[in-house]
Amino acid sequence: MAFATFFSLSLLSGCLAFGPGSVTILKIANKNISPDGFSRSAVLAGGTFPGTPILANKGDRLLINVEDQLTDDSMLRSTSIHWHGVFQQQSSWADGTAFVTQCPIAANNSFLYDFTPSGTFWYHSHLSMQYCDGLRGPLIIYDPNDPYKHLYDVDDASTIISLADWFHISSRNPPLPFFFTSNLINGKGRFAGGPASPLSVITVKSGLRYRFRLISMSCEPNFIFSIDGHEMTVIEADGVSTQPVLVDSIQIYTGQRYSFILKANKKIDNYWIRSVPNFGDTSFTGGVNSAILRYSGAKNSDPKTANTTSVKPLLETDLKPLIPVPVPGLPKVGGADVTINLNIGVNATALKYFMNGVSYTPPAGPALLQIMSGARTAQSLLPSGSYYELPPNKVIEVSIPGDVNPGGPHPFHLHGHNFHVIRSAGSSEYNFKDPVIRDVVNTGFGGDNTTFRFVTDNAGPWFLHCHIDFHLDIGLAVVFAEDPQDTAKEFVPTAWKNLCPLYDGLTPSQL
Repeated sequence: MAFATFFSLSLLSGCLAFGPGSVTILKIANKNISPDGFSRSAVLAGGTFPGTPILANKGDRLLINVEDQLTDDSMLRSTSIHWHGVFQQQSSWADGTAFVTQCPIAANNSFLYDFTPSGTFWYHSHLSMQYCDGLRGPLIIYDPNDPYKHLYDVDDASTIISLADWFHISSRNPPLPFFFTSNLINGKGRFAGGPASPLSVITVKSGLRYRFRLISMSCEPNFIFSIDGHEMTVIEADGVSTQPVLVDSIQIYTGQRYSFILKANKKIDNYWIRSVPNFGDTSFTGGVNSAILRYSGAKNSDPKTANTTSVKPLLETDLKPLIPVPVPGLPKVGGADVTINLNIGVNATALKYFMNGVSYTPPAGPALLQIMSGARTAQSLLPSGSYYELPPNKVIEVSIPGDVNPGGPHPFHLHGHNFHVIRSAGSSEYNFKDPVIRDVVNTGFGGDNTTFRFVTDNAGPWFLHCHIDFHLDIGLAVVFAEDPQDTAKEFVPTAWKNLCPLYDGLTPSQL
């Protein structure tokens, strides 16, 4: 898709688009919304939920000035924005992870993020559980040389599909455990016993082929996504092109993304789009967990299509990179320079998760600031026990056994890298030839052992955490301190240095 075409479309559809070197403002503010018929104050990017889509072309430099205009102290008023899936090569300061790579942005202040990404991403708050209050949106980077562009006719803002849970209460000091109320598709949905709120409608034209970009912006559940009567050809996972896989359902975990091609070759009609969560209300009664695929020319009415059992579900082990990428290290278990085993533990009474016996708690000073202030080893970084020092230019193998306790499966996301998933949940086989490359992986249940590898070619403190936001908030995370010596040499802007003094000066009601 030509840049001029997508740029004009973006302006018409309320997206943020980028010209060379231009600065775009992303305003974070409170607003009352009712996406499922229940009105509540939310934290929004650009005034909408999901947040304003950010669209650019591969190679574009993104300069995004995040302005914190939050006023509602029933929720957090400070913020930070993580650009999920962006590696931030030599710019870990722009990763947006509160207390790992920066202090939060205080209310009535702003911070300029500067990075150059490529792929299907999203953005969200990375401060406590703030993104559950609404601060989450799509970040799509189009590739003019997409190897699959001959297989589809449409790939624009209208083909972004976001899946998100929604909460009727604030994430600040909520009752625990903290459970979602409804499931939204493209920001609209219904809940059991609630009003018949409008559902999202995705319109297609008969005979055209569409590249849909499916993003799980969930705080808690994973979803099984399907479109009645239609198959989907998956061509991308977490920003990496894959060999085509034909499926009729996609299980997608929080933080994951898939692109799929859909051929609009069925009868002109309305078809249910279904997104069933793994817990809560898993029905479709009254339009719950649903949206509508509408062919141009079909009646403006609810579908009458029936839900059927999936016979071609997407399996992670079926995904292979489109362009062969050798798995780093030796083709055997443990065939890496550094091997790390991370065991998950939980204290249900105290509501705390642990990794190798340590529950992560945010430090007073971000890890990046600690490194720049002289900390060079995992032992010298705070909080103690939550850091793993990684040497530069080495192969790292991480294994996470499945959780035997209630609360799984856990989707783990690594900042600063994607990785080769050499063993997937649900499988006992190791693939050292052509496993999927991604940045969020499901670690499964008891008996599973998810294993992945990456190379330490990007200095910085990188978070590895469960993307179920409540689990992260109660400790399910570690930080990889990758090449602290080079990290300490990273250039950081003056505005970054000012974040901590501003944040540290806030009163409790201003946090």
